[in-house]
Amino acid sequence: MIESTLARARAGDGEAFRELTEPYRRELQLHCYRILGSVQDAEDTVQETLLAAWRGLGGFQGRASVRAWLYRIATNRCLNALRDTGRRPQPQQPGRPPLDVPEPTRRSESTWFEPYPDALLDDLPDTAPGPEARYETRESLALAFVAGLQRLPPRQRAVLVLRDVLGFRAAEVADLLDSSGVSVNSTLQRARATLDGQLPERDRDLAPLPRSPRERELVGRFVEAMESSDVDRLVALLTDDAWLTMPPEPLEYQGHAAISRFYRTRPWWGGRALRLVPTRANGQPAFGCYLRDPQSPIAHAYGLVVLALEDDRISAITRFGDNSLLPLFGLPRTLRI
Repeated sequence: MIESTLARARAGDGEAFRELTEPYRRELQLHCYRILGSVQDAEDTVQETLLAAWRGLGGFQGRASVRAWLYRIATNRCLNALRDTGRRPQPQQPGRPPLDVPEPTRRSESTWFEPYPDALLDDLPDTAPGPEARYETRESLALAFVAGLQRLPPRQRAVLVLRDVLGFRAAEVADLLDSSGVSVNSTLQRARATLDGQLPERDRDLAPLPRSPRERELVGRFVEAMESSDVDRLVALLTDDAWLTMPPEPLEYQGHAAISRFYRTRPWWGGRALRLVPTRANGQPAFGCYLRDPQSPIAHAYGLVVLALEDDRISAITRFGDNSLLPLFGLPRTLRI
């Protein structure tokens, strides 16, 4: 069946080519997102991958599966994209005033990445990772994991995703990257050592199941605390070591006192000005944020917040201030209230 479809595609049949490649489109986009950290860059890279595959179909010998062949093209396209550092915005643009915030708990390395809409996971094929994978799909999609990946050098990033997330064998990864098994294993060891030191030591099994009554109850209390500007109710929902981060800003706040101090110094805090609209990102609860206009019945976009949950508490609040992300989640730029 595949041989017949492949023969038709090589003869210039575009529909046959789509039959070969469309089943892998969503998983390729997620793969590119993990490496690039950007939804739009991932989609652009998938488009480039499919165009390159169409043009190079005559050279596909069938020694590997169509899926592995597409992953080879996509991964190398991602690595090429990462060499173009100009595609990554900086946390502080020239002429932009610094954020007026309290002193953070720590200043980390600036890391740029975006959240991934759960809506894009709906069409993802239900395929389990290979037997050598170290991470379950839910864990390897979490925001903390994606953030950790972005701190790895590009080749380490690619090798770790191919081996530990997708479960490709070392020999397969070496073929995909035109490398050797020894080089792949060495790169993987360095990537694991770095990533393991960055990921929070959480037991994800303690977190409420997505969309479960436990999760809805917890995030509902978070919404009530934020919209009522009640910092005491907010910090009561946090783990003792909870983090508040705002990538790509290198400012991080940990613990009840630091997070409380941050929110109390926001000019809008205390005025019940914030409105939250639920969505989901990276398999986690998320909200489009809006600030009420005091002069009209309108609230304007104020970024996106993603929560990490641990047991019946919130272990991390990640705020993305880029309002251009909202349309990716089907959220408007303004709300009528």
